[in-house]
Amino acid sequence: MTRRQVLYLAAGGAAALVGLRFGLPYLMRPRTGRRLSDEALELIERCFEGIDRTRMLDSHVHLIGLGAGGSGCWIHPKMMSRMHPINRLRYDLFAGALGMQNDTTADMDYVHRLLALHRQANPEGRLLVLGFDQNVDSDGRLRPDYSPFYTPNEYVLAVAAEHDELIPCPSIHPYRSDAVARLDAVAAAGARAIKWLPNAMGIDPSSSLCERFYRRMAELDLPLISHAGREYAVHTDALQELGNPLRLRRALDAGVKVVVAHCASLGSMIDLDAEEPGKKATAFDLFMRMMRDPRYEGRLFGDISAVTQVNRGVRVVRELLRARDLHPRLINGSDYPVAALRILFSPTRFEMGGLLTRSQRRLCSEIAEINPLLFDFILKRCLALRDGAGIFRFSPIIFESARLFPDPAPASDGAT
Repeated sequence: MTRRQVLYLAAGGAAALVGLRFGLPYLMRPRTGRRLSDEALELIERCFEGIDRTRMLDSHVHLIGLGAGGSGCWIHPKMMSRMHPINRLRYDLFAGALGMQNDTTADMDYVHRLLALHRQANPEGRLLVLGFDQNVDSDGRLRPDYSPFYTPNEYVLAVAAEHDELIPCPSIHPYRSDAVARLDAVAAAGARAIKWLPNAMGIDPSSSLCERFYRRMAELDLPLISHAGREYAVHTDALQELGNPLRLRRALDAGVKVVVAHCASLGSMIDLDAEEPGKKATAFDLFMRMMRDPRYEGRLFGDISAVTQVNRGVRVVRELLRARDLHPRLINGSDYPVAALRILFSPTRFEMGGLLTRSQRRLCSEIAEINPLLFDFILKRCLALRDGAGIFRFSPIIFESARLFPDPAPASDGAT
């Protein structure tokens, strides 16, 4: 190639990268004003058959914000700084997908968009909305510089109180000196569960520092929803091993109901049971080992949020489909707002893997353009593994997730 051709090629490549950088967030913006085809509507109705819509609960929905309107939410400056191009691209993709174009109204825009999608998908169901606590060191000191974002419990509880469709799931770091007091306060305010992302929050679920917190959670019968496996949606430095599902045994042994988010479906972790030091296994295999442990039946659960993302292997979906005996211990979640990033989902790969028909793939892709919450549900309902042993699908009970987060009993008036 001549020098001029090399320069032209370099210039073209640079222009393509710039176009990709600024074009992707635009392409991720919500599509409005479009109507689903009659064929797609018929598929949706079929997918709801056999499920009690009133018992449907999306068990994995993040609340995020920029602090607009005094919400108290924030995102780490590094996540938004143009000096950190990868983080900034990640933020722009999310902002585009969620329609958060106005910083002064972003927090309520997020909530209104979420509610609109939910009401279109299934107005009879509800959403479990998650808080996100800050990173805290072992001495109980806040470490905001290590916290990717923060969604305070006060905001989660307030938003849920305003909308009947929303159920609050606050987040409390167990290393806080007042962690148990905070737990009592959110329980009294109507919390149905507690959310952790150990890799980002700096929590070692196997640490003795969690013991008092676990005991109180068990007394209150509040489930713990904890991320397990590797984490890539937010920056986690060198703390990935804290997402090892085997570290959650301490909570289970203390009597806590534990929901392993995403069924630990991403990455490999150290096999703490192996005789060989440092030996690794997939986090999903470690999770499945725990699910097969009879000691944890009735206390250990998994949510299938994110398992259909392109960064997870089809093998995970195949094994979960086949594990019919475990379906009563699985619940559904969308992992919204991640579910709104269409580039993270490819129905085509499930068609190629024999888990979707061509027609289902086409209709799922159509639905994804309009409503990511509905798409998440329809895709999972369409998936089917066919072999000599029969046809394996995700059982209806998985989507009736409200069974794990029952409405609190009405307070007694003291009458006899």
